[in-house]
Amino acid sequence: MRRVLGVDPGSAATGWALVRSEGNRYCLEELGVIRMRGDDRPRRLAELERRFSELLERLRPDVAAVESSFSGRNPRSGLMLAESRGVILAALGRHEIDVVSFSPAEVKSAIVGHGRAEKHQVGFMVARLLSLREAPPADAADAAAVALTFLHTSRWREL
Repeated sequence: MRRVLGVDPGSAATGWALVRSEGNRYCLEELGVIRMRGDDRPRRLAELERRFSELLERLRPDVAAVESSFSGRNPRSGLMLAESRGVILAALGRHEIDVVSFSPAEVKSAIVGHGRAEKHQVGFMVARLLSLREAPPADAADAAAVALTFLHTSRWREL
């Protein structure tokens, strides 16, 4: 059995999902979204670090799978996303949790079958793979997809 924390970093909202594998079956233990409010970026990052660290202490995952940043059209948005991802990686490092990263295209390809899938397609497949009645909120569904990508690949055997 392996418990994987999937993380979808965001500048305003960070999705997370803890998925447990039992052989070739997957079970969603818990998921959620950490939302940050306010205009003071340093305080928002500090809040993300505090809340994410509390989450790590409570969940105690075996490994984390984190979606990597992508370069969009807006450099400022990309920088803000990278800052959030850096906070998450630092917290994972402090808790000595191994981390594997996947690009958005890798996640979409592993879950939906092609790297240009729409968000609703990812949510639909996450619900099917985890036997959920409905798709989780988008940020949490993306995080679950990252965890499932880790479990679908051979990378987990390397850790």
